[in-house]
Amino acid sequence: MMDIYTMWPVHWPEVKDIYLEGIATGQATFQADAPSWDDWDRAHLAELRYVAAVGNEIAGWVALSPVSSRCVYAGVAEVSIYIAERFRGQKIGIQLLQHVITESEKANIWTLQAGIFPENVASLRLHEKAGFRVMGYREKVGKMNGVWRDVNLLERRSKTTGIN
Repeated sequence: MMDIYTMWPVHWPEVKDIYLEGIATGQATFQADAPSWDDWDRAHLAELRYVAAVGNEIAGWVALSPVSSRCVYAGVAEVSIYIAERFRGQKIGIQLLQHVITESEKANIWTLQAGIFPENVASLRLHEKAGFRVMGYREKVGKMNGVWRDVNLLERRSKTTGIN
């Protein structure tokens, strides 16, 4: 059985390990290493970060980051979601993503965005199952290990928040 909890600093060692597993795939992020807790904490919305626990083990995490400091973008956030390698394919990702969507709408977030490498088919499918759609892509937006990478831009608009 899986439970979803608010992420706290005590979860960081396991969250960081899961993040490092994602980094190691070469398909999850341009990041080459995980940041410190303080840097990660400052970059993510404190009230919209969650961990999925199976027993006493963190199986995955999801968190939102503001896309801009400008007040007009207060209802727009970027999603980061990572599932531990041994828990992939067990529907943990969709449950975490649906949870953060529900909680984000309660917090008046009307648009969620994601940037996903086109090669990360599993993540693209996960986001599409949760109602995200590909809006376009950024061609050769950054280099990774000397290779230019494209990033698909996905968006999910709330049907209940920010519609007026």
